[in-house]
Amino acid sequence: MKLLLTSAGIKNTSIHNALVDLLDKPIAESCALCIPTASYGHPMAGPGAAWRFIAGQEPQCPMCELGWKSMGVLELTALPSLDRKRWVPMVQEIDVLLVNGGDPLYLCYWMRQSGLADLLPSLGAVYVGLSAGSMVMTPSIGEDFVGWTPPTGGDETLGLVDFSIFPHLDHEDLPENTMADAERWAAGMPIPAYAIDDETAIKVTDDSVEVVSEGHWKLFTHGS
Repeated sequence: MKLLLTSAGIKNTSIHNALVDLLDKPIAESCALCIPTASYGHPMAGPGAAWRFIAGQEPQCPMCELGWKSMGVLELTALPSLDRKRWVPMVQEIDVLLVNGGDPLYLCYWMRQSGLADLLPSLGAVYVGLSAGSMVMTPSIGEDFVGWTPPTGGDETLGLVDFSIFPHLDHEDLPENTMADAERWAAGMPIPAYAIDDETAIKVTDDSVEVVSEGHWKLFTHGS
């Protein structure tokens, strides 16, 4: 698996270079599908945020506006109503999946309901997450980040990596996202956890994990 788990998209040159390295070709030669689904589950996002993401009108969280060869929209809530032959081959052939932020548990629910979650481990595409789009790949998000509640309850997510993520560290518009808040959150997590600011991403290639940052971050392990 090739993952680029960001707090706020492709914010700087270091994260951009990490993306190109994972793609192994220029962005202008790469075909993308964007997934806006998480936007609908978060009270601070919604349809407007989904449109801005798709349209590449999010300069604070650049993803779709990077100059891709082609761009399509993969709306997870629509997939259960479609024959898998209509969309699975497209996902299997794409170069990159761009997954928007919003509510991570809502996104996780629809990744499972749509069948995309089952496909992710075998895909050749690079997976690029933004905030909730990154958190959904972890085993759990912690009670602090539970907004939309899945039918089964809990804070469990897909578990395709073995660490958790606290995004938007020290963001000026999120006073509850200080390093002290992250440390308290991490103390309640059963696994290692990264707190990352918007200038930081986590690059995962199979079993290799690398932090790419022009900002600040911290890895919390038990006892740290």
